[in-house]
Amino acid sequence: MAIILGVDPGSLVTGYGLITVDANKLHYVDSGCIRAQAKDMMERLKIIHQCLQEIVQQYLPTEAAIEQVFMHTNAGSALKLGQARGAAIVALVENSLPVFEYAARQIKQAVVGSGGADKAQVQHMVKTLLNLPKVPQGDAADALAIAICHINTQKNLCLMEQHKRII
Repeated sequence: MAIILGVDPGSLVTGYGLITVDANKLHYVDSGCIRAQAKDMMERLKIIHQCLQEIVQQYLPTEAAIEQVFMHTNAGSALKLGQARGAAIVALVENSLPVFEYAARQIKQAVVGSGGADKAQVQHMVKTLLNLPKVPQGDAADALAIAICHINTQKNLCLMEQHKRII
């Protein structure tokens, strides 16, 4: 059974979410937030890297998905986000995980049905799709949404490939 790790990178809070899929049914495994509250950026990157390493070693995911970097209005914030994303990707590839990247609009489209969905809509749909008792925290919900997007995208790619073979 495939275990998918979704990662929503951030320089202060990095969300993570793990789900499995069995016979087209999604199953929640775990989710949470890595809080890198250190003042020094290098220390934050180390925390993100180490915590993701521990999560990978604990759950042994088979694939990982991460949100692509998007342009902030503040270049400094975009740079910090890119660094956090880089630390996360290194932690994943060091464990030989294939890493897939998805744009924020693509993730929202796959989970909510609208690329312009807001955070509350994403949280609600993640709760519904994974049959959770309560709405997950924002960054954890985003990470679970990234994992759901990956599963849906891969399933659709397989269906398209099968369709090509028929034609």
